[in-house]
Amino acid sequence: MSSIQKAYNSWAAQYDTNQNRTRDLEGKGLRTTLATIDFERVLEIGCGTGKNTVWLQEKATHVTAVDFSEEMLTKAKQKIASDSVQFVQADITNNWSFIDKKYELITFSLVLEHIANLEPIFRKASEVLVSGGHVYIGELHPFKQYTGSKARFDTENGQQILECYTHHISDFTQAAKQHGFIVADINEFFDDNDRSQLPRILTVLLQKV
Repeated sequence: MSSIQKAYNSWAAQYDTNQNRTRDLEGKGLRTTLATIDFERVLEIGCGTGKNTVWLQEKATHVTAVDFSEEMLTKAKQKIASDSVQFVQADITNNWSFIDKKYELITFSLVLEHIANLEPIFRKASEVLVSGGHVYIGELHPFKQYTGSKARFDTENGQQILECYTHHISDFTQAAKQHGFIVADINEFFDDNDRSQLPRILTVLLQKV
């Protein structure tokens, strides 16, 4: 079991209840970005405790909700009992053997900061997405990462900081271009909507050509 998987298993018990501006603002970013986009089949990468799954299932006919952490998935399953949602425990850096049909939308929520190499992930996403389909990416803004901000939470034994990799905005756009995507939208979300401060969340919306 990797350190990331262990960390999220430990975090699961308090993930929904502790104060977490990054979690909450990314949820707003996803809803804002996808509000006007139609989709039926969704592949949700990094579903966690289901914070976005609840919203996605209201718009979609099917959601494949994937997470690395068994404990996070346990929390999600407690919230969502729907035949339209399939939960899958998987490591997305391995083969995507859980895919049986193509999707109109793939979402990555606070996931890619834990992936060192974006190229294989974008390649796999392109392979399982229909032509004209969208990819949503919501991440802690690299500007925040430059200042040392990382995913972290408090435990009885002190603060646990997760292993993270910094991906610059151009890393996302260049990887997208190499795998048949165009950039449909880039947006930034700020704490308390205060645009004089560093943005907290970066959202990127891609479309497969």
